[in-house]
Amino acid sequence: MKRYFAIAGVTAGLVLVAYLTGLAREIERQSVQDEARSADVIVVLGAAEYRGRPSPVLRARLDHAFELMQRGIAPRILTTGGPGGDQYTEGEVSRDYLVQRGVHSEQIIVEDEGDSTVHSLTAVGEIMRRMGLTSAVLVSDGYHIFRAKRILASQGVKVYGSPRPSPVRGTWSERWQLYRQAGGYVLWRVGINI
Repeated sequence: MKRYFAIAGVTAGLVLVAYLTGLAREIERQSVQDEARSADVIVVLGAAEYRGRPSPVLRARLDHAFELMQRGIAPRILTTGGPGGDQYTEGEVSRDYLVQRGVHSEQIIVEDEGDSTVHSLTAVGEIMRRMGLTSAVLVSDGYHIFRAKRILASQGVKVYGSPRPSPVRGTWSERWQLYRQAGGYVLWRVGINI
């Protein structure tokens, strides 16, 4: 009997690893596709901020969103992210940065309570419904686009991914992020929000 359970456990583990590997490949393919096209809003997922200043990752996402807006992709930008432990929120820091770059404050919508991707994107979906917005270009790091697109699409939004430019490709860190996002996607699909 123990042998049966051992074989079943190993088989289940191998199936899970194979599934996550296939999913990681799909996430990697999505991570380099820029689907930016005309939409109601550009949604920028938050990242770390340091005492009111965007981290390099957040700044790169915001710069990419700014460039998309300059190209006429959308008339508004929606920034996301709650407090990171200090008096500032990622959403507000993002808004302030974009205003400094020349975006009019009335063109910026802020979601500033989200403490996870799922929480932020659920709030984005609600904000968009209230405003009558139905389509979005989603800006984040490439590895994050696959899962984030599906979460926002589950809110009834037509979503196009546009990963921020990233010169580093194929590192162990990037591989880890692909598998981490695959795991996060599977957990979200079964109702565990991270």
